[in-house]
Amino acid sequence: MDKKEFIRRRKRLMDIVDNGGIVIQPTAPERVRNRDVFYPFRPDSDFYYLTGFPEPEAVLVLVPDRPQGECLLFCREKDAEAETWHGRRAGLEGACELYGADDAFPISDLDDILPGLLENKDRIYYTMGRYQDFDQRLVGWLNRVSSKGRAGVHAPDQFNSLGHYLHEMRLYKSRDEIKTMRRAAQIAAHAHRRAMQVCRPGMHEFQIEAELLHGFMQEGARAPAYPSIVGGGANSCILHYTENNALLRDGDLLLIDAGAEFDSYASDITRTFPINGRFSPEQRAIYEIVLEAQLAAIDKVRPGNLWNDPHQAALEVIAKGLIDVGILKGRWRTLLKDEAYRPYYMHRTGHWLGMDVHDVGDYKIGDEWRTLEPGMVTTVEPGLYLSLSIKGLAKRWWNIGIRIEDDVLVTADGHEILSAGAPKTVAEIEHTMQQACAA
Repeated sequence: MDKKEFIRRRKRLMDIVDNGGIVIQPTAPERVRNRDVFYPFRPDSDFYYLTGFPEPEAVLVLVPDRPQGECLLFCREKDAEAETWHGRRAGLEGACELYGADDAFPISDLDDILPGLLENKDRIYYTMGRYQDFDQRLVGWLNRVSSKGRAGVHAPDQFNSLGHYLHEMRLYKSRDEIKTMRRAAQIAAHAHRRAMQVCRPGMHEFQIEAELLHGFMQEGARAPAYPSIVGGGANSCILHYTENNALLRDGDLLLIDAGAEFDSYASDITRTFPINGRFSPEQRAIYEIVLEAQLAAIDKVRPGNLWNDPHQAALEVIAKGLIDVGILKGRWRTLLKDEAYRPYYMHRTGHWLGMDVHDVGDYKIGDEWRTLEPGMVTTVEPGLYLSLSIKGLAKRWWNIGIRIEDDVLVTADGHEILSAGAPKTVAEIEHTMQQACAA
């Protein structure tokens, strides 16, 4: 993403903070996987949103109208020996030249410099509670500044949650962000199509997961946006199943919930398809209910509608569909009011999507559902999970777990399905799988 995009974001945030305020945003710490091996590093999303800086051990400080420079980045210095072992660093010069900081300081000097930046500020903007070690350091710096009261120095006496302001900014995607998210969804959609093409009875779930990861990396997404869910048969009824180690059996369905992360933006797609390439009558009947529910929900993703409207549209279709196939009995309005669908559909129909797969942003303003506006991106993902453990469920429905999920952008006049490249109708799925078998 262009450096100017990050500069615009910082400028917009500083306009909110204004004179007398100071913003402090650390990146995520590195985490140990086992012994001396670390997990692959990913920057804190809020930090990356404002900087584009990919390295660990970094802190962003914004000080509006500071004569020497408003944007300060504390980071690691260049170190030839360390870079030989662990890779290149931007260093202090790179922090300014490549990432647009006005000034850069060694991260090792943070304890010496930051208390001085806090002196005589009125307001501090920081998200407390995310990184406890950093919280304690910040309290220590504030205490140091407060101890200078007799010298005429005061510490900030207003503490504002940075997330409250920053997450509202992140909810509305810019043109560059939309372009990146569209690419992330395209990559994931191609991988889902590939999974359908290679799937055969007798494979294991992890082999399908391997195809997904290969597809992501082949197109430039170095990691999944979250642990991929690849659940066959009974595992399709476990919402967050991630063991991915079972044998794929002829006659079962396979539910795949997998998204790619591209340039720190997530995609999130779910498709469900028959392992042998042909839906059984029961599988098809339930699939068509879920698909109709998803299409009804997507139709409600448009400016002026409320966040909850897609969910309500999906619930209505699901309640009616379960009556039509004989799983529920009664009037659909009554069943809806009584939440009789909950043994079969227990989650909401979507969530915000962005740098985090469950992205930031309020769903309600006060006690009212939020109004959808252009630039917001949401998933739409109804499902039905007919587990054999549900009391009274006829055997012919057992272990049919289906979810269909797409990434949907709210546009000025409606919506755009970013993930439209993944086959979704019964005919598309069966054609994709049979075409692969013929080849």
